[in-house]
Amino acid sequence: MLTTASTGLMKVLADPLRLRIVTLLAGETLCTSHLVAETGARQTNLSNHLRVLREAGVVDTEACGRFTYYRLRPEGLACLAGHFAELAESAHTTAVLDRRRPCP
Repeated sequence: MLTTASTGLMKVLADPLRLRIVTLLAGETLCTSHLVAETGARQTNLSNHLRVLREAGVVDTEACGRFTYYRLRPEGLACLAGHFAELAESAHTTAVLDRRRPCP
């Protein structure tokens, strides 16, 4: 069963730009300048999305001089992936056993 945290994380990742950021950070740790260049988003817009991701526990930050680097935190995504794997297994079982509720 999905938890409130998992539902909240799905809402956070439902935004296309945030999902793009997460996808980029899955490959490497990047600073805001890199993310601006990769996404084409304005720095202020990107910073707002990064704040949402940080508050949701999806990314960690690391200050490096005047730059801030962002790193993906895999724990939350792994938990969400586990929920989806459980849903997929349940759907598979339902299909194989042809479970259906009779209509009244």
